[in-house]
Amino acid sequence: MDHFEVFGLPRRLAIDAVELQRKFYELSRRGHPDFHQGASPERQAEVLAASARLNAAYRALRDPVARIEYLIRLEEGRQTREGATVKPKAPPELLEEIFEIQEALQEAKSGGLDAAARETLGAQRERLRDRYAEEESRLRGPLSQAWDAAEPNERSARLTAFKEALATRAYLRTVIDDIEEALGGSEEGYVPHRRH
Repeated sequence: MDHFEVFGLPRRLAIDAVELQRKFYELSRRGHPDFHQGASPERQAEVLAASARLNAAYRALRDPVARIEYLIRLEEGRQTREGATVKPKAPPELLEEIFEIQEALQEAKSGGLDAAARETLGAQRERLRDRYAEEESRLRGPLSQAWDAAEPNERSARLTAFKEALATRAYLRTVIDDIEEALGGSEEGYVPHRRH
């Protein structure tokens, strides 16, 4: 049973978050392990597994980007994030831009940052944050809408577009975090992405 089926939903990206949460609470109350403590050990194990499946499904589906990532894995027949056969690549123009920024970061690490270099890196960080926000918006908006409207023969192209957008977003996040580190910390209210 996939995460969409846990909630009785079709494989669509447009999900009413309030309704999803309501259904989650309803299913959680109905199948919570605490209500089955007097059951046989086998039944308790089943209930615990169902509760874990419900929690995993809710975590994956409540966030629009996590939902997209899950949908990609599901459509490709993968259970985990690992195991993608083809790793998507960011657009070449982005790679060129990031390469220039990486050079500036290397110079900053070797010689320290003067005021002009700090200002330049700060401006680059803001430009990349704007691009990150645009990519996030594209994932949540037009690309998700295109998936929901796609015919079965169009889904492969839609998955490719998702993977390219997610790769671009990941490259941007990494470089933004690198700039933050070079600038000596984060701005108030900014939480860097933690690499694993």
